[in-house]
Amino acid sequence: MTYKVFDFFSGCGGFSKGFELAGFDIVFANDIWEKASITYKKNHPNTPFLLKDIKSLSSKDISKVYNGSPDVIIGGPPCQGFSLAGLRKIDDERNELYKEYVRMVASFKPKMFVMENVPGLVKRANGYFFEKIKSDFMEIGYNVECKILKAADFGVPQIRQRAFFIGSLNNEFPINFPTPTHYDPFETTLFSEGMNKYVTLGNAISDLPLLPDSDYLGDEIQEYVSLPQNEYQAFMRENSYAIYNHIATNHNEKTREIIALVPEGKNFKSLPEEFKETRKFNVAFTRLDSKVPSHTVDTGHRHHFHPWQNRVPTVRESARIQSFSDDFIFLGTKTSQYTQVGNAVPPLLAKVVGKSVLSSLKKVTINA
Repeated sequence: MTYKVFDFFSGCGGFSKGFELAGFDIVFANDIWEKASITYKKNHPNTPFLLKDIKSLSSKDISKVYNGSPDVIIGGPPCQGFSLAGLRKIDDERNELYKEYVRMVASFKPKMFVMENVPGLVKRANGYFFEKIKSDFMEIGYNVECKILKAADFGVPQIRQRAFFIGSLNNEFPINFPTPTHYDPFETTLFSEGMNKYVTLGNAISDLPLLPDSDYLGDEIQEYVSLPQNEYQAFMRENSYAIYNHIATNHNEKTREIIALVPEGKNFKSLPEEFKETRKFNVAFTRLDSKVPSHTVDTGHRHHFHPWQNRVPTVRESARIQSFSDDFIFLGTKTSQYTQVGNAVPPLLAKVVGKSVLSSLKKVTINA
């Protein structure tokens, strides 16, 4: 039996891709972000997609493209209002999107749901928002548990952390969270039998063309210049015969000269005094360290630089850090592509969460 999934706030499709890898069938997706929707449809051509504001989206609208109910609903609704101090902000109008996600879960009554969000949401306002979210889902019949997961613990070459809320309808399905498969070799107390070392930034991108020449920034389609050097690279290249989205940013010569002064793994504090005033905050002019997992890929792309080259990572290098395989092609302007990558749920992190949900569904089905 293949379980069916609806993905709301789908973005470019990282969450969908992960659940697809876990064995689910993504039968419907929705987002209002047109540029990301183009990428989504490119990489999920068989998934019905509605480009529409969720606030005006109805079950009738969905039935026109998919006539059925999902077993699972996934999504990461923006909750900007939750980031503000003060208990009254639970009713911030920007949280309407979170409420719309609850509305969709209430409307379709899936067996389980998974909601992803920023980890700060859990402790904000002494946990008030966290408890409010849980109570909202409990009111519509769901038992809910939440856990903050670190992407690097599951084979993603990035220290990104995200909160995952998993809900079970009428508490009929056990809620399980994935057990880490990778450990930090510098923190050996976290090691247990059968675990692998963290996948590092170098592990993730060392087989991609370096693009060191400012006169050649790369082509739309490029050939691989070497064989995969490790299991992660082999997995990334499994269904791909060429490299896409690997075009370097054209920094001016002055910027390249400043970047060149920063050693691997260091930041603006390593610069000579005359350059320190250029950008005065902790992540400014950070050269990524190839020997550890990357910093979190964000949507800014102006402060973190390649470990070996005097430029920011390309879209493809950022996608590798996020665990998007090379056959996942990003469309739109390069700025939009960077934003799509930075906003996404890492597919390999979504996959392990999906596997946990799948085991819960199958356990109940088998015992029924």
